[in-house]
Amino acid sequence: MSITELAWFKSSYSGTEGDSCVEVALDWRKSTYSSGSGDDCIEIAPCPTAIHIRDSKDTTIPGFHVGPEAWHHFTGFAAEQA
Repeated sequence: MSITELAWFKSSYSGTEGDSCVEVALDWRKSTYSSGSGDDCIEIAPCPTAIHIRDSKDTTIPGFHVGPEAWHHFTGFAAEQA
């Protein structure tokens, strides 16, 4: 993966006074159920303390995140429904 494919954002601990800050990158992965025909799909960016989720059709709108335990329960439920 190239550096340009990562979604960089400034840490919420960054100040506005030019002080030291950290930028974080998310490695987004599209659902394997996604096709190129514009159907409904999600992208996720797993991190140790949160799973970030966004709409793959419009990545400019805000997504949301859940904890790893909630994601585990969700994916288990989704697998049972398939």
